[in-house]
Amino acid sequence: MNRRVWHLIPVRPIAAILFAVLCLVPGRLLPASSPPAFASLDGLDAAHHTQVKLLLAADPAKAGETVLAGVDMKMEAGWHTYWKNPGDAGTATKIEWTLPPGVSAGDIQWPLPQKLPPTDVTTYGYEDEVVLLVPLTLATNLAPGGLHLSAKVSWLECKDSCIPADAVVQAKLDIGGDTKPSTEAALIQSWLGRTPRADRPFSFQAWWEKPAVGDTRPLIIAGSPTAADGVPIESVDFYPDASDQFEVQSATERMPDPTGFRLRKTVKKFSGDWPQNLSGLVILEGNRQRNGYPLQTPISAKAPGGQFLSAIPSAPSVPAPSLARMLLFAFLGGLILNLMPCVLPVIALKILGFVSEAHSEPRRVRRLGLVYALGVLVSFLALAGLVLGVNAAGHRAGWGMQFSSPVFVVCLTTLVLLVALNLFGVFEVALGGRALDTASGLASKSGATGAFFNGVLATTLATPCTAPFLAPALGFAFAQSASIIVLVFLTVGLGLSAPYLVLSWQPAWLGLLPKPGAWMQRFKVAMGFPMLATVVWLFNVASGNYGRNAVWLGVFLVVVSFAAWIFGEFVQRGRQHRTAAAILTLLLLVSGYVFVLEKELDWRVPLETSGAGVLQESANGIVWQPWSPAVVAAARAAGQPVLVDFTADWCLTCQVNKKTSIEIPSVREKLKTLNAVALIGDYTHFPEAITKELSRFDRAGVPLVLVYPKNPEAQPIVLPALLTPGTVLDALDRAK
Repeated sequence: MNRRVWHLIPVRPIAAILFAVLCLVPGRLLPASSPPAFASLDGLDAAHHTQVKLLLAADPAKAGETVLAGVDMKMEAGWHTYWKNPGDAGTATKIEWTLPPGVSAGDIQWPLPQKLPPTDVTTYGYEDEVVLLVPLTLATNLAPGGLHLSAKVSWLECKDSCIPADAVVQAKLDIGGDTKPSTEAALIQSWLGRTPRADRPFSFQAWWEKPAVGDTRPLIIAGSPTAADGVPIESVDFYPDASDQFEVQSATERMPDPTGFRLRKTVKKFSGDWPQNLSGLVILEGNRQRNGYPLQTPISAKAPGGQFLSAIPSAPSVPAPSLARMLLFAFLGGLILNLMPCVLPVIALKILGFVSEAHSEPRRVRRLGLVYALGVLVSFLALAGLVLGVNAAGHRAGWGMQFSSPVFVVCLTTLVLLVALNLFGVFEVALGGRALDTASGLASKSGATGAFFNGVLATTLATPCTAPFLAPALGFAFAQSASIIVLVFLTVGLGLSAPYLVLSWQPAWLGLLPKPGAWMQRFKVAMGFPMLATVVWLFNVASGNYGRNAVWLGVFLVVVSFAAWIFGEFVQRGRQHRTAAAILTLLLLVSGYVFVLEKELDWRVPLETSGAGVLQESANGIVWQPWSPAVVAAARAAGQPVLVDFTADWCLTCQVNKKTSIEIPSVREKLKTLNAVALIGDYTHFPEAITKELSRFDRAGVPLVLVYPKNPEAQPIVLPALLTPGTVLDALDRAK
């Protein structure tokens, strides 16, 4: 994920997701608690990184008049607050007044905001300073004397992290026979000039350009000058008002217009019917001026003088999926996850555990099966909580999003390496059903702990994979209420754990397994190699975060392996110098962390990546270009089919699809024959633009492969999660 995007996901460190050992994710994630603000006698309040002060344009003021008040917010360098529509993330500033009888406050008059970076997550707000203006109306029967005015101001301030804050600001207003400007009147007047203008140099119109595609629909906004001289336009944009039913997405395309302006925007519907009215601000820049004009207009079904949209063939409507169907898909998807390459190493451990417990007391076997299922369900419940936290922060969640954190990937790589070393016998920890310690009491405790840990590990390794039925179920869940999200995630967990629950409750089936013997030790060592392969894959994922510095991660893993060997050989199995060996083990681990991870690798700060340029895996490989909606639109306008592969380094299903069904000679030849454009959407770092695009197709994560036909009016072809060469070639043939 782009480093500048992290501050837009204010959710707490996900350390609690899969125990502390699994989820040491950077702490820029749930909003920090707001420490109490304080107000000084002069009405100035300094809380966190924003100073807030209440200003009055008049003092004294005459009863029956209106006095303009201003809440002056001064942010430290690099910090910002938000407009009334914060955009894709953030929270609007709120003012709650406590006023004496006879004084009433109007609505906030918001100065023109700016679009805040990064560009792939659009928010609207203010940097450096802003004065929010509020008219205060004084009753005609107010008696002369002083009035105490107070307001509680609540805001969200963001830089690399987001902090909610509030403060109580105060001011004194004298009621007298005449109204006189205060010392702050000039400042308030200057900010009044930055609010939307009341004159109307343009008449505005809006209409639907095309029928809806899923939950999105293109919208045209046009402005025609009302005066002969007109207003010079160098750039124009539209900032929408907020709505719970729909959003006007941030991307703006300016279309040719000989006299005024014409913009193409995309509307995404969340619920209800398509909007019939549009409101917001038209921002015009020209002659070194920046002005905003309020827009409030109905949305027409046809262009002025154009044909009705009903004459244009519309896309077939897709009925909303039922909850029961999606829960069935979630269960089947979780069941199939057991066959995906991500989870295979854990299956090997479970097989070893079942063989070990096959001839144990049935009651114990059932209990361990339930504990394993509990580990899976608790982990999926934690993932659901993470999704809810991200959604509550105004961001968009995605399946496997924890893999966008480089710290999480390093922790998981280290953990899986330790599991592999344990299976090789380098050191001893009970991960299966029976403890390696001889004490029977400890055996029981370790067995349950091992079963629960296996459930956690299975969930962790399952998240970078998807499976048939799982993608539509998760895509459905991520757009639903909190209760539905939790229900779907728990159903996936039930599917993942179902085979082991069934085996645990069928002792007769376990009797078919071979008896424990010496072969189990060899099998245990053999199962270390799939875990080692998982380490190689995770190392490859981590290398995308650190570039050439990834060699230091390799050094750290070697140090961890050496420390594990000393611990097993001299502390666990040795009889002499055990204390010295334990101290040496601890020193190695601390040195590896301090000097390798923190100093050399700087593991908390990934390298900045650029999506520009042409990508090609081999000399004869497909020539990929970075995906963007603009590139798709340009290629389709030129009459070229488009193949889009949304993928991620950590997505094993994506890599299997690419090797077996996309980067193959027949598909390369077909792309050349069709003169098709191949685009790749890299989801490794969880960019918000791709998250939005995935949600358009009801997907919660990758893989997603699309084929856009040559006809720009035709709908894209959505390929299944698991590809075959025939599936890809057939879609390309249909795109001619």
